[in-house]
Amino acid sequence: MSLIAMASAAALVLTGCASGGAPEAGSGDLPFAGQTIVVNSFGGDYEATLQEAVIKPFQAETGAKVEVVTAYSADALAQLTAQKGKPQLDVVTFSGGQEVVAAADGLLAPIAEGDIAAAEDLVPTALDGVKRGTGEGPVIQIAPMGLITLRDKVPTPPTSWDAITDPTFAGHVALTDFSNSYGLLTFLALNGTLGGDVDNVQPGLDAVQKMLAKNEAVVTATSPEIQQAFTQRDIWLAPYAQDYAYTLTKAGLEVDFTVPENSPASYITSNVVAGSGNEKLATEFVNYQLRPEVQLAWAEALRYSPTNLTVEIPAEFADAVLAGEALNDLVRFDPTVLDAKRPEWVKAWNAIVAS
Repeated sequence: MSLIAMASAAALVLTGCASGGAPEAGSGDLPFAGQTIVVNSFGGDYEATLQEAVIKPFQAETGAKVEVVTAYSADALAQLTAQKGKPQLDVVTFSGGQEVVAAADGLLAPIAEGDIAAAEDLVPTALDGVKRGTGEGPVIQIAPMGLITLRDKVPTPPTSWDAITDPTFAGHVALTDFSNSYGLLTFLALNGTLGGDVDNVQPGLDAVQKMLAKNEAVVTATSPEIQQAFTQRDIWLAPYAQDYAYTLTKAGLEVDFTVPENSPASYITSNVVAGSGNEKLATEFVNYQLRPEVQLAWAEALRYSPTNLTVEIPAEFADAVLAGEALNDLVRFDPTVLDAKRPEWVKAWNAIVAS
């Protein structure tokens, strides 16, 4: 039985429900019977995992109904902004730091650290936003950035970000456009290796410009394009994320994934929406996602790193999921800084790519 199925089954045993879907009639003795919350999801495999690992067992245990709206981070933020004062979402998930912007605009209801049942078990960075007290929720999943390499072409996977500019890989590197947050994060990792930082991205820009001018790299915009680059464009190396390395494996590609020193990550947060009237149930939903069995289900299904340090990754995929104290070594850029500087960076990047 898969870990996702086990999580669902365990909840059903505890509640005696006949199915893991919406609660049945007669479930009024459950704590939130008859109540409904609306949450967003990123669609695809993410939404399928959300349904099986979180929503079905949560409904069975609480008696609540959870409705899902498919909306990626930027669209979810735009929706909350347009609906300020009358939100249609109760819980919002962000993957690109949008929670900082939303909190600053008064769109999120703060969650106190004391209201998070697993607070003492979480990697410290998971509570960075919570401790600010401005509305950001906890980090529920982490997607470390690293280097994906084609195994038959790169038998010894590189362990440093400067491999991107190594002549060994010239003509066989796929970079990702800044329109993709993973592309921006991996660029900042390269920039840092070359001596830059968020106040000076010129070293990275110069390196990319040189590579593109010499046809040493191609630029992709989306994750499916990375798979196409590996299979059709003789690409051997692509800086990207841990979860997508697993997607490529499931697609039949033999790839390796390494997380070099000073690697950034995408920090996925779960946040309570202000003014929905369902803040208590929404907080329960956020808490539920931090349970060890739920976090383990995400690691198994999509290879996201759990933020709950009590999670033990099974040996069969432990090498594919960064976990435990190693998560403390990841770099978390200040979302407010990235948000302020992104337009300038995108303009400079687009000029290089278009030249």
